[in-house]
Amino acid sequence: MHLPKKVTIIEVGPRDGLQNESLFVPTDKKLEFIHQLSASGIKDIEIASFVSPKRVPQMKDANEILKAIPPSLKSIVLTPNKRGIADALTAGAQAVAVFIGVSSSFNQHNINRSTEEAMQELLPIIEELKSKGIFVRACISTAFHCPYEGKIDSLKTLALCKQFVYSGIDELSIADTIGMATPKETYELFTMLKEQLSNGLLTAHFHDTRKMALANIYAALLAGVDRFDSSVGGLGGCPFAPGASGNVATEDVVYMLHEMGIDTGIQLDSLVAAIDIIKPYVSRSFTSGYYTARTNHSSYMS
Repeated sequence: MHLPKKVTIIEVGPRDGLQNESLFVPTDKKLEFIHQLSASGIKDIEIASFVSPKRVPQMKDANEILKAIPPSLKSIVLTPNKRGIADALTAGAQAVAVFIGVSSSFNQHNINRSTEEAMQELLPIIEELKSKGIFVRACISTAFHCPYEGKIDSLKTLALCKQFVYSGIDELSIADTIGMATPKETYELFTMLKEQLSNGLLTAHFHDTRKMALANIYAALLAGVDRFDSSVGGLGGCPFAPGASGNVATEDVVYMLHEMGIDTGIQLDSLVAAIDIIKPYVSRSFTSGYYTARTNHSSYMS
C-alpha cells in the first residue's frame, strides 16, 4: 500500500461553506474566519464568489473580502461567467475558479447551458486568463452522479477533464457533488484520471451526504491523489444540486491524515478556533466528528 507523505488541503469554507446561509455573515467576521484558517497552516482558501448578489446574497461582499486578504495567502475566488471573471480581475484576483458539470442537465438547471455550450464559452476565457498569468482552477461538478441524470459515465468525466487540461488549466477539482460516490468508484475514476492526465494539479472534492467522504478520500489516496477540498465544520452544499449536503469537514480529514502519518502542515487547535469564530453566524449544524468529540470530551482530545 502506497500513500503520500504529504497532502495539500484547499479550504472551501468561506465560499462553499457559507454560500447557502440565508442570514448575511458580517464581512469583518468572514475576514476573521479566513485569517484564522490561514493561521492554522492552510495556504489555499476559496474565499468568495463573484456571482450575482440576487442569486447568492451571501457573496455580495466578495470585492471587499478579496481586497482585504494579504497576497501571502493563495486566495481563490469562484467566477461562474464572464461578468464574474471581469469583476474578480478588477478587484485584483490572481487565482480564479470556474465550474461546470459533466451532466448537461445539471448545467441547464445551474447556468442555463448545456455542457458543450458552457465549454465553448469557457475555453477562450481560460486562454485569456492564462495569457495574463492568472491561476485557473476548474471545478468539475457531477463527476460521479447527477441529481437529474443519475450515474455519470466515467469516460464522460475524463473527456471533459481532458478539454480543460488541453486548455492549459492549472488545477482540476473533481467533485462528488451530491455525495453518492463509493470508494470503489472513487478509486477507479481517480486511477484513470491520474493515468490519462499528465499535466496540472488533480484535487478531489467530496460531499458527506451519505457519510462516505472519508472512505472516498482514503480510496483517492490509494489512487495517488494528494490534494483535497474540505470545509471546516462540514459546512456547505451546492444550492443548485438537490440533496447535496455539506462538504467533508476539514478537521476530520486532517485528523485522519495525521493519525495515518501523513503531513498536512495544519494545526487542529487552530481549525477548532476558526469554527468557534463562525459558529454564531451560521444556521447549519456542524457535522464534524472531530469537533463534536472535542466539544463533548475535550479532556480526551489532543
